[in-house]
This record gives sequence, structure tokens and C-alpha cells, in this order.
Amino acid sequence: MRQDSDLHASDHAGHRARLRDRLLGGGGLLDHELIEYLLMTAIPRRDTKPIAKALLREFHDIGGVLTADPIALQRVDGVGETAAATIKIAQACALRLVQAEATKRPVLSNWQALLDYLHADMAHHGVERVRVLHLNTRNMLIRDELMGQGSVDQAPVYVREVIRRAIDFGSAALILVHNHPSGDPSPSRADIDVTRAIAEAGKRLGITVHDHIIIGTSGHVSLRAQGLI
Repeated sequence: MRQDSDLHASDHAGHRARLRDRLLGGGGLLDHELIEYLLMTAIPRRDTKPIAKALLREFHDIGGVLTADPIALQRVDGVGETAAATIKIAQACALRLVQAEATKRPVLSNWQALLDYLHADMAHHGVERVRVLHLNTRNMLIRDELMGQGSVDQAPVYVREVIRRAIDFGSAALILVHNHPSGDPSPSRADIDVTRAIAEAGKRLGITVHDHIIIGTSGHVSLRAQGLI
């Protein structure tokens, strides 16, 4: 029995070493292997491959795993508070990387980097969230503010509050952003109406609404590109 246990431990250590070598050698890992290796740091004495695969089944893909609520992560067998925190720190590092790329140049001349950042941060959220990006006269980002969070299909947005915050920050321009948890980024009638109301209110005060971007897992929609504002 002890020999079998020692053999299993040896195979387990060998598997981890092979994953490490592939990772450090730039060979690349599959999604479940990335999560598996990440969890090894939090659960060092357990085979984390089954846990990684269970997480992917529950949250559909690696983006869904990284952006999942910590409480939801811990409902998966084998994921405790430490493992959930490890997953969230990986998400935070990934977001910091794409955020740095998105904000180092004027937003309008660095549009794809901004879209990459927003998609990474918002596409997999299970509830609707509304953010306002505040820009200065050079179109540099000065504030990225969460303005509302709601249910699976609705978050409140108040025109007066958006404009008041723009005045507080001295914003020259705004970009509105929200996600559709359904995955379909097509704008609703309410999305269009509130965007036009904010644009009209801002115009009177010299504040430009550059765009309203809707993020979904299947992509994004720009209301400006659609001719809706």
C-alpha cells in the first residue's frame, strides 16, 4: 500500500514538474492546465486537475472562472477561500496589464486596447454594471467610475448623477460602458434613450459623450458606430 502511495506521489510530482517546464519554456498550457497550475499554489498537496475541470464546466471558460464571484467559486468542490483568492489575484494581475496598455495613450487613439480592457473586465459579469470613463481635454482617462450595478438584465443609470460627477471631475468628455450578462451586446431602446439624454445634457455644459459601448461575451457594440448617438 505504501509503495502505491509513493508511486502516486511520484507521478503527481512528475506531472507538476512537466507543467512547470512547459510553462517556463514558453510551450503554452491548455486552459484547464493553466487553472490547474494556478491552484497548485493554493492547494499544494492535492491533485488540482479535477478541480480545474470542474471550474471550467461551471463557468464555461477561463474568462468565466477568473471573473466569477468568490462565493460562487467556493461552491465548487475543492475550492476554499485561499484558492478563490488565488484565482482573483490572477484576474487582478491580468486586468492591471490590459488597463496599463489602455490608459497610457489618449483613449481615442488607443481604441482597441480600451476594448480589450473592457471586455476582460466586464464580459463575464453575471449582473449588469454601468461604468463611466471620464476624459480630459487631451482624451486621457482621468477616472473610471462604476455608476451602477443591478440585476441580470438591468442597472440604474441617472442622467443627473452622470453629469454631476463629470462636473466634479472637470471632465471634458465621457465614454459610457455597460455589459449585457445575456452575452448579446445589442442595445435596447432604454440604452439608446439614456445615452441620448446624457449626451444632450452634457452638450449644454460643453461635455462630449464620445460613445456608449455595450460589452457582451460575443463581442461589443458601439452606439456611435451604429449611428445611434
